[in-house]
Amino acid sequence: MASNSTKSFLADAGYGEQELDANSALMELDKGLRSGKLGEQCEAVVRFPRLFQKYPFPILINSAFLKLADVFRVGNNFLRLCVLKVTQQSEKHLEKILNVDEFVKRIFSVIHSNDPVARAITLRMLGSLASIIPERKNAHHSIRQSLDSHDNVEVEAAVFAAANFSAQSKDFAVGICNKISEMIQGLATPVDLKLKLIPILQHMHHDAILASSARQLLQQLVTSYPSTKMVIVSLHTFTLLAASSLVDTPKQIQLLLQYLKNDPRKAVKRLAIQDLKLLANKTPHTWSRENIQALCECALQTPYDSLKLGMLSVLSTLSGTIAVKHYFSIASGNVSSSPRSTDLVRLAQECCYHNNRGIAAHGVRVLTNITVSCQEKDLLALEQDAVFGLESLLVLCSQDDSPGAQATLKVSLATVIFVASQKALSAEIKAVIKQQLESVSNGWTVYRIARQASRMGNHDMARELYQSLLTQVASEHFYFWLNSLKEFSNAEQCLTGLQEENYSSALSCIAESLKFYHKGIASLTAASTPLNPLSFQCEFVKLRIDLLQAFSQLICTCNSLKTSPPPAIATTIAMTLGNDLQRCGRISNQMKQSMEEFRSLASRYGDLYQASFDADSATLRNVELQQQSCLLISHAIEALILDPESASFQECGSAGAARADSEYERRMMSVYNHVLEEVESLSRKYTPVSYMHTACLCNAIIALLKVPLSFQRYFFQKLQSTSIKLALSPSPRNPTEPIAVQNNQQLALKVEGVVQHGSKPGLFRRIQSVCLNVSSTLQSKPGQDYKIPIDSMTNEMEQRVEPHNDYFSTQFLLNFAILGTHNITVESSVKDANGIVWKTGPRTTIFVKSLEDPYSQQIRLQQQQAQQPLQQQQQRNAYTRF
Repeated sequence: MASNSTKSFLADAGYGEQELDANSALMELDKGLRSGKLGEQCEAVVRFPRLFQKYPFPILINSAFLKLADVFRVGNNFLRLCVLKVTQQSEKHLEKILNVDEFVKRIFSVIHSNDPVARAITLRMLGSLASIIPERKNAHHSIRQSLDSHDNVEVEAAVFAAANFSAQSKDFAVGICNKISEMIQGLATPVDLKLKLIPILQHMHHDAILASSARQLLQQLVTSYPSTKMVIVSLHTFTLLAASSLVDTPKQIQLLLQYLKNDPRKAVKRLAIQDLKLLANKTPHTWSRENIQALCECALQTPYDSLKLGMLSVLSTLSGTIAVKHYFSIASGNVSSSPRSTDLVRLAQECCYHNNRGIAAHGVRVLTNITVSCQEKDLLALEQDAVFGLESLLVLCSQDDSPGAQATLKVSLATVIFVASQKALSAEIKAVIKQQLESVSNGWTVYRIARQASRMGNHDMARELYQSLLTQVASEHFYFWLNSLKEFSNAEQCLTGLQEENYSSALSCIAESLKFYHKGIASLTAASTPLNPLSFQCEFVKLRIDLLQAFSQLICTCNSLKTSPPPAIATTIAMTLGNDLQRCGRISNQMKQSMEEFRSLASRYGDLYQASFDADSATLRNVELQQQSCLLISHAIEALILDPESASFQECGSAGAARADSEYERRMMSVYNHVLEEVESLSRKYTPVSYMHTACLCNAIIALLKVPLSFQRYFFQKLQSTSIKLALSPSPRNPTEPIAVQNNQQLALKVEGVVQHGSKPGLFRRIQSVCLNVSSTLQSKPGQDYKIPIDSMTNEMEQRVEPHNDYFSTQFLLNFAILGTHNITVESSVKDANGIVWKTGPRTTIFVKSLEDPYSQQIRLQQQQAQQPLQQQQQRNAYTRF
């Protein structure tokens, strides 16, 4: 993920306007640390997280943390507090500290201070470092000792450290559990300290015995201390422990439902609902029918809307999981009862018409999820209830006069209209949408509706909306972006006039569409910036242009069977070559070229798919459908004309078996199946080529183009951002300067990398491992010309590494036995959790110059000097004979 600013963070601090490298930046901050002024020291300390973010590599991070440890050791408490905050902010970089012992030694020296505040800060520092020193016994001892301190600040710091170490270390958790139990049950322990000690028990999940003892203690606390605060803290710790141990989750659900039903305090009920929501999200399969029934009864009986909203939120979460299917599968065992008679459906029906929008929304969601999840049952009446509930919710939402709510409602309703209209919108619907948008002062709402129209294939409406927005933007890049979208909508609108059997009209429509596409790609290129290069959009549109041109060329090729019949000697040529297809003249070669072109386009769509790691699933499916269209036409050409005997229909037919998730996909699948049926019926008939074969190909093209293209979300919006930053060592100071290495030695190339994310990391998929491919080629060799084995000229290696805290490193051993300049290329790709490889890049290149080692060079020179007198003697003998 590239930084949004090209100016160095040190420039922001007034250190200079130029961009500094890692060493210079660290030296500038070190200068601030050694300053005599406290303010400059603090400013230097708090700027270290920015340094780690910009240069997240172990060498720099290790040096920086050692400097911070020195400041912590000799500085005052305020500086120590600043170092503590920096350490907590840079938690994922802690494992890159190479000299952990030295770092901890400098920090730990402060624990022996006479100042309790200094000891408290040190304890919090140790707790923040628990992930890299989980088994340090001196730290364990200091925490246990500080829990008995008489200073409240030190005790609170010890509690913080104990919680962190318990989460990381099983030995510490087992050792501290009894100590925590004694303090919680001890009469001398203040109540507020007990409330801070209880959450430590959530980390006692390392084994079953430890978790069981922690549960028993929490059970005693819940019954022994009935005060509101104590019950809330104990119950929440109870829930977190159950969610981590995964053993006692059903018991915890029953306990929470018991408190929700019987405890009269609203605060306890709210906590129970919050914890039930947590367990519904994490372990929905552990919910029994009795649990859901009890929750429904509580929701039906409660007079408080806030509590009913919370319970419905839990039921709404469960309704989209396996729990609701389990609920109705057991309920269906009673023959006399129907799904509508269950309490869950009755509660949802009642809440659909509630005057509270949140309650009504959750009620409608529960009804909709039940209808979708239980499709095997006869739920026609339930479907009608869900539709009526949605209509009621729309009326309720329309009464909200806030601009934001109105804009969101209009966008959502427009999307529903676009989905519902299978073909172009009628003039009446267009007029209603335009009338509603005239009162909207915010152009962003209009753009969102236009974007939805492009996604749903309503390009006529999208074109008009983009046109209306052209004069309302403040940047020329935005203007070119909107203009390109308008041209693309124009281009796709041209294809709506296609008609079967009318091939000349199809050629003119495609030509008109290409004209608009070429205008649009020019605007799209002008809209790109270095920070936003629009690479996916440009490649997607270029592929669409090439696909339309390939379609046009194939139609022309099919028409050439009529316009350019084969010559008289074509039969003789066919008999001579033994290829019956040659009787048809030049159409055979043209069809072969068309088939290769469609296969090439399919390969390019596959490359675009592999390069789109951050795309949502709908966008990737759209790219896959375009690839399948190319493969379909390629297969049709082969099955009808080039090689009918060996063509197989099983591979292409299996693609239609998958469940379609969108209207665009359903329509494309329908076209695929229809085309395959037509091709299969004509295959091996009327050989070698007849007008029926060419008509089948042209009709297949028209059928594909008649489905309006969907521009999916990733074309407009990038919700996930992932990039990899590589660092190679050794690396030259000047990128064009080669690294010198002797030919009898091997080069150890270390590759380090950092995975950088946007605001929503892992939204669609996460990186499981990084694949690093290193290759080297000989660029130039020295003057002496001799045969070089091919294996000695290149290196080809590949390694897979799993990033930890977004960092990875590995090493390659490269051999450069051949003298000369070698080009080393390091390219990275990633593998997600499903095992799919994505070509994300980046690609880094360095140069290596292989030099002859001094010993070999000395021997070679001695041999040359020894050969020179012999050569001179041979020359004199030759002159004498002459």
